[in-house]
Amino acid sequence: MTTFLLYILRSSLYLAVFYAFFLLVMRRTSLFRFNRIMLLAGSAACFVLPLIRLRPAAAAATDAVAAGPLTAVAAAAEPLAAASARAPWLLLLYVAGALAVLALTGLSALRLARLIRSGRTTREDGYRLTLVDGDVSSFSWGRHIVMSRSDLEANPAILTHERMHVQKKHSLDIAFFSVITILHWFNPLVWITYSELKLLHEYEADEGVIDNGIDATQYQLLLVKKAVGEHRFSLANGFRHSKLKNRIAMMIKPHSSAWMRLAYGALLPVMAVLMFACNPAREQQKEEQLTPADIKVETKVMDQADAANEESVPYQEIEVKPTFNGSDAGAFSEWVNSHLTYPEASKAAGEQGRVTLQFTVGSDGVVRDVKVLRGASEALDAEAVRVISSSPNWEPGMQDGKAVAVTYTFPVVFKLK
Repeated sequence: MTTFLLYILRSSLYLAVFYAFFLLVMRRTSLFRFNRIMLLAGSAACFVLPLIRLRPAAAAATDAVAAGPLTAVAAAAEPLAAASARAPWLLLLYVAGALAVLALTGLSALRLARLIRSGRTTREDGYRLTLVDGDVSSFSWGRHIVMSRSDLEANPAILTHERMHVQKKHSLDIAFFSVITILHWFNPLVWITYSELKLLHEYEADEGVIDNGIDATQYQLLLVKKAVGEHRFSLANGFRHSKLKNRIAMMIKPHSSAWMRLAYGALLPVMAVLMFACNPAREQQKEEQLTPADIKVETKVMDQADAANEESVPYQEIEVKPTFNGSDAGAFSEWVNSHLTYPEASKAAGEQGRVTLQFTVGSDGVVRDVKVLRGASEALDAEAVRVISSSPNWEPGMQDGKAVAVTYTFPVVFKLK
C-alpha cells in the first residue's frame, strides 16, 4: 500500500504542474476544443508518467561496498516497517476521502437518474428528450436532454445548447474527470481544473449555438434571464452556469492565435525534469539464486566426522549469541568491510546490488556452509562468499549450557556511486 500511496502522490504532483500551467497560460484563450483535448490527454499522461523509470541504474567512477551487521536484514527492514506502520493511517485517510467523494458523485447520479425517470422521454435524432413539469434547469447527460416544457416552447435556443453538449460528448469528459477527483480528492488544483473543464464545455456549446444561426445578442439576453437558479447535478452539463460573465466575454472575444497551441510545448522540459526528480536511480538486482556449486570458493570444514550433520540454531533463537573478536556482531561487519574488494570486471560492467548470504558458525566457532540466498551478479556473489568464508574463528553460541552451531543471514551491498 505504501507503493500505491507513493504513486498517487507522484501522479498528483504531475497533475498539479500540468493544471497550474493550464490555469495560468491557456484558460483565457478561445481554443476551446484544443484545450479540452489537451486537458484530457495531459491528465491521462500524468497517470502514466509515474510508472516510467528514466534512471534504472548508473555506474560512475567511485564505488562503495557496505556490509550490514548480522541483524542487518531486520535492521534494513525497520524503515520499511515504520513506513508500513504509518501507511495504514495515511491509507485510511486517503480511502475515507475517496469514498466521500465517490458517495457524493453517486448521489448526484441517483438524483439525475430519478429526474430523468420522472418525465416523459421521446427519442429524437441523436438524443433522448425528457420533458418535465415545473421550473427545472435544463441539463444533458449522455444522450439524455432534460428540460421543462415551458423552456422548450418559449426558448428553443436552450434545446440547441443542450444538443451541442450531446454531440460533443461532454459527458464522457465529466465521467473521466470524476474518476480523477475521486483518486486525487486532496489536490485543490484538480477541483479547480474540473470546474474549468465544465466551463470549456459551456464555451463550446455556446459557440455551437451561435454557429447554428441564433442571434448572439438575443442568446446572451437569454443567458442573463436564466442565470438565476440552482445548478443541482455535478455530473450534468446545465444551461445555467454560475460563470455567466466569462461565457458572454468568450462569445465576443476575438479568436486566439493558433500559435498559442505551441505553448504546451513549454511543458515538455518541465515534465522531463520532474520525471528525473521523481525517479531516483535504483539498484540493479537480479533474482536468480546461485548455489554453492556455482561459486568456486572453498569454505572451512571441521575435522570431526559429524560436522556436516551438526544441527544449527537460528540467530534469533540462540540464548548466548556468538561473538567475533570478543565483540558484538557489528565487529564482524567492520571486518567484512575492510576485506571486501569491488571486482574490477563488475565496476566496468556497472554491476551493483545486494548479495544476501547465509552461513553457519559451528560449535567450534568455524564459519562454514556459506550460501547465496539472493545474488547480484556472479562476480559480486563470489567476492562476498570469499570474504565471509575467510572469516577468523568466532566464539561459538551457547544453548542450554553447551556450544551449538548458529545460522546467520547477512547482506553485503555493492554500490557504484
